[in-house]
Amino acid sequence: MSQPTQDIAITAQPTANPQVCTFTVDRPLHEGRAVRCRSREEAEGSPLLEALLAIEELSEVVVMGATISIAKTGDAGWQQLGPRIGAAIRGALADERPPVAATFSERTPAETEIREAVETVLAQQINPQIASHGGHVEVSDVQGTAVFLVMGGGCQGCASAQATLKHGVEKAIRQAVPAVTEIVDVTDHASGTDPYYR
Repeated sequence: MSQPTQDIAITAQPTANPQVCTFTVDRPLHEGRAVRCRSREEAEGSPLLEALLAIEELSEVVVMGATISIAKTGDAGWQQLGPRIGAAIRGALADERPPVAATFSERTPAETEIREAVETVLAQQINPQIASHGGHVEVSDVQGTAVFLVMGGGCQGCASAQATLKHGVEKAIRQAVPAVTEIVDVTDHASGTDPYYR
């Protein structure tokens, strides 16, 4: 028997990235580590992923617990997409099947695998390049498919740190480790004492 969906509460929370919004549902959607889906083909068998990626403007869905992080393409605003997303979530929860197939997690690398892969990218590609500036980047934590980085040495407090992160570090990590869905700089740049300036 399908569960009632009219009383499901869904809240939306914008993120620093205007192309990404987080939706929280008042009930668990998927237990275990986060899962990420980027295509309708990959979504098959998981009602929640199928319903969301059927919305043309949506390009990526990450589900963890009761939270859904959604990325979009194009100019459609979240206020415009919100009602369609809410309807898709409620429709998926009315399905007899679990919102996310139990086997889907098997396709998502574990946190330890993601950490090892990102650390390899930093050691082989990033840190040798920024060593001449006295800088280095380390993994602080991995939560699901989100990676938290700390920039040290000359990169801490450097005015170019954000550009380095966005155009160098983040690009390299995403290319080498496509399972990563979010990269967060948790560096305390205000306490940097020896920033590198050109």
